Amino acid sequence: MPDWLMSVPAFIVAIGVLVAVHEFGHFWVARRLGVQVLRYSVGFGPRLLGRTGRDGTEYWLSAIPLGGYVKMLDDREGEVPADQAHRAFNRQPVASRIAIVAAGPGINFLFAIAAYWLVFMLGVGGIKPVIGEVPAETRAAAAGLEQRDQVVAVDDRSTPTWQELRLTLLQRTLDGDMVSLTVNAADGGQRRVMLDLSGVSAEPETLFTELGMQPFQPGGVPVIADVLDGSAAAAAGMQAGDRVLAAGDESLDGPQALVDWVQARPGETIELKIERNGQPMTLSITLARADGEDGPVGRLGAQISVDASQWEDLRTVTRLDPLSAIPAAVAETWSITALTVRLLWRMVIGDVSWKNISGPIQIADYAGKTATIGLEAFLGFLALVSVSLAVLNLLPVPVLDGGHLMYYAVEIIRGRPLSEQAQIIGQQAGMLALLMLMSLAFYNDIMRLLG
Repeated sequence: MPDWLMSVPAFIVAIGVLVAVHEFGHFWVARRLGVQVLRYSVGFGPRLLGRTGRDGTEYWLSAIPLGGYVKMLDDREGEVPADQAHRAFNRQPVASRIAIVAAGPGINFLFAIAAYWLVFMLGVGGIKPVIGEVPAETRAAAAGLEQRDQVVAVDDRSTPTWQELRLTLLQRTLDGDMVSLTVNAADGGQRRVMLDLSGVSAEPETLFTELGMQPFQPGGVPVIADVLDGSAAAAAGMQAGDRVLAAGDESLDGPQALVDWVQARPGETIELKIERNGQPMTLSITLARADGEDGPVGRLGAQISVDASQWEDLRTVTRLDPLSAIPAAVAETWSITALTVRLLWRMVIGDVSWKNISGPIQIADYAGKTATIGLEAFLGFLALVSVSLAVLNLLPVPVLDGGHLMYYAVEIIRGRPLSEQAQIIGQQAGMLALLMLMSLAFYNDIMRLLG
């Protein structure tokens, strides 16, 4: 099945759910504070489905499922009957307006907590953080880490999976401190080592490479998991499920051995001895050539794995009871929020690349992949995006919720609101900033697609 058949609907569901939740926060608090809500719409554009409540509020499902909005009574947008003026949003005390605006991001944080709570009860799956080969003269080597070591804690914070280890080390890298790793060795012993993070770049994509910590790859016969359309592998007739027994005259012990062998032969015609449905075959493949960090590298155009059984000992699942899952969900939401804010600040000051900003294409790709993995992964994805949506909306940029909150803070300080002209100029500047950010996100997505 083509990836987009899963990515597009998963993306629409994710955005629809998260925006509906966000706008419901505005809607619910506005109603509780006596403001007349004229319309609560999931999606933009013309109405597909809808009804009108007893109080005159319209509930719409609109044609474009990429957003939503809450329209409130406001005499800046049209004439308001005198007997309804007290229900207009702009006539409310500043504290009420702050509560209504802040409710959108606030409910996104609550949604993330609820999603993580379900994830922790269903079970958080992952791969144990077992270290692969440790290159010499890296920080991991200097700390004394060895192949097959499993990092079970960082500064007494448990790290049951690579994902948890990655997030924890990324947070510690932003502090630039020395950290203590609790390690279980392959022989069953346990020890502590000190890892120096001072001066390490906080780039999420390169952090482990810079530290010299890579996941352990189990040995075994490499198996072709997928063949990319238009690739060298596809042109040679390679198929998913093929077992690669040898490359040229060399036997292979695991996927990484095949990857390294292929990358060392850019543009060359090679022979791979494979087994398909129990039958031995030899394929002649002319490798593609791509630019690597240290020069050209060979490209096969296939995803390589090993038999699933080889990974069984590395898989782990952590489940919590409903009560224990509550503080864990709150802590996870707080941790992701703090990390997001800190990474955004590092982008502003230039310590972290803006290439890490993802747009709708990348988000759709992640939505499709997590939906394919299962409910727990998709809920975790929704929680992460919900936190990102909340943080983004709280930025002090006019047109975002944070921009309105900034205006209200100025109003409290000055004793009166900013002039309408000043607010219009701010809105225009905010729209320009948002457009530039969206353009950058699209550019990053396109560059990732182009490799």
